[in-house]
Amino acid sequence: MITILYIYKNKDTFRVKRSLESLSQQTDQRFQVLFVDYGSNAAFKEEISKVINAFDFVKYHYSYHCEQAWSRAKAINIGLRLINTPFVFIADIDMIFRNDFVAKLHQLKNNNQSIYFKVGFLNQKESTEIKDFDQYTIQYESSEGAKGLSLFPLKALIEIQGFDEFLHFWGAEDEDVHQRLQHYGLTEVFYNKETLMLHQWHLTYRNAEKNRLTQELRVLNITRINSTHLKYNTQQHKSVVNTTTWGTSITKEEYEELHQAPFTITLTNKKEVIDHFIFHQLKEFHNGILAVTIVEDTQNGSFKSLLKRALHKSVPQYYSLKEVNDLLLMHIVSFYRNNNYIYNVSKDLKSLEFKIKK
Repeated sequence: MITILYIYKNKDTFRVKRSLESLSQQTDQRFQVLFVDYGSNAAFKEEISKVINAFDFVKYHYSYHCEQAWSRAKAINIGLRLINTPFVFIADIDMIFRNDFVAKLHQLKNNNQSIYFKVGFLNQKESTEIKDFDQYTIQYESSEGAKGLSLFPLKALIEIQGFDEFLHFWGAEDEDVHQRLQHYGLTEVFYNKETLMLHQWHLTYRNAEKNRLTQELRVLNITRINSTHLKYNTQQHKSVVNTTTWGTSITKEEYEELHQAPFTITLTNKKEVIDHFIFHQLKEFHNGILAVTIVEDTQNGSFKSLLKRALHKSVPQYYSLKEVNDLLLMHIVSFYRNNNYIYNVSKDLKSLEFKIKK
């Protein structure tokens, strides 16, 4: 038996349905699906549950990472902790599988190898068509280096403590895990003899990085930070990462405890205030829930402040809310990613809300 692991959060369910339908038509039924929902909102959770209920080979697991930064690595690790089959294939909701795909996985599975696969990409028009697998026109194919769709021996992944949970937002987690498995002793294999999967077209979720604040949680230059982290792990010949709490899911009770806690502290975006909070106050807080709202100082840009500046008098220094956002999110990802927390940017983009249990 092989487990096929999907991870998901707030995405179009049509592609999920097509992907699962292609699995239902497999010639080899020696598989099961674990579907990890990394905290979709109520509407998407309801919709995806309806889709999944139509397939009896799918087990659905919801983790209440509802108001946290996206981490594909953490979502995958939650799944790894729940799997008990010898092998796991990391899937994607965009995939349409050839009907002998599972049979091929059983032929290829090897306790000493991590195997990733070539993928055929469909254009928008082809993705709307319902055809036999071999009748689709492929726009282009992935090459060596695209390692997101992979077959692993579960034991090896568990022993290296899964995907690196420092890696958030986008980038590097797939290449990193393959490299660490090589340090552990596995051989990496790129299977490109034939096309076994087709990628359905969709709008790109990862928009170009912007230097302005948005409600969607993001950090400027995060792909470069993740790439640097990948290089560090490689240079250090790391195989094991994370802590013993890796792959931890969040329960409804834990999420509601945070959500119901009142905000008790309001901070401004003065540099000294933010620096003190991030580097001291947050570290020193223990045994409870810290709930903070961060707003722009009303004196920033005021006539009095501008006059003082014109007269070369001392005036406070400020971070923009975007800079505060990036500093705080990176600090959370770096040091508090194993704590239960929620983080939001207000709709008017004029405040940040952060709660953490320590």
